[in-house]
Amino acid sequence: MTAHADFAAVNAAALPALEALCGRWLPGGRRIGPEWRCGSLAGEEGGSLGVRLTGRRAGCWADFATGEKGGDAVSLAAAIFRISQVEAARRLATMLGLTPEGNRHG
Repeated sequence: MTAHADFAAVNAAALPALEALCGRWLPGGRRIGPEWRCGSLAGEEGGSLGVRLTGRRAGCWADFATGEKGGDAVSLAAAIFRISQVEAARRLATMLGLTPEGNRHG
């Protein structure tokens, strides 16, 4: 299985849990309409970081104060914890109860 498929499987599994993940990772934030809003990737109160929770753009995020942005839960986790996207995908897969490949193959 390719790394791209791993990321896709992990991100797909993360979408239903995205609001809970944001609450855990960005505890100073809150849901406002279709987004989780907080002050930054450090998770304090504020509004410059937005994570889209629903719809076609679910998983997309941007910190409008720093210009950092991404398109999925793996990139969000990597940015918050300052780790590689590969490591973020592994950790998120484990947290979500997936195999390291995102699903069992073979």
